[in-house]
Amino acid sequence: MSNVKKICICAFCIALCCVLPPAFHAVGLGAVFSPMHLPVLLCGLLCGWPYGAFCGVAGPLLSCLTTGMPSAARLLYMAPELCAYGLFCGLLLRFIRTGRTTADLYLTLVPAMVLGRVVGGAARAMFALYNAESYSLALWVGAYVVETLPGAILQLVFLPALVLVLTRAKLIPARYGADGKALEPV
Repeated sequence: MSNVKKICICAFCIALCCVLPPAFHAVGLGAVFSPMHLPVLLCGLLCGWPYGAFCGVAGPLLSCLTTGMPSAARLLYMAPELCAYGLFCGLLLRFIRTGRTTADLYLTLVPAMVLGRVVGGAARAMFALYNAESYSLALWVGAYVVETLPGAILQLVFLPALVLVLTRAKLIPARYGADGKALEPV
């Protein structure tokens, strides 16, 4: 995929970071479905780690400046979390080659989502420490595992399906194995 196409996709994903949260929060589903995670993870999957990491920082920053979501305080721990999502999605997908695109996507998404939550929890813990607030493993599990479970399920259902649809529509290139053949989708 050309760099121009990657820049356009990254810009579109950053725009989605500004549009999706207000839409989800308007119907009371923002905190449950983590709408900003979708475009950042997608950017990492489609464009690679540099674009995914950039989207993970630029998306919430631009959204904070234009919509007030997230708040400036939340931005301090959301940006590292989202940056990690984009970074790890791009890195892992680059190296994972099972021979099946769907398997590659899941073997990329699950660890990237876990690592992003760990980075987000660590950033939030440092923020709490700086502000002399209490933060514990139980609070992290509640905030990053229990509360975001519906969003994680949405991400695991929607993103692989979207990538497969975009590949079949030839809007993004197919993945290729070491033998030079296109990988099977399933």
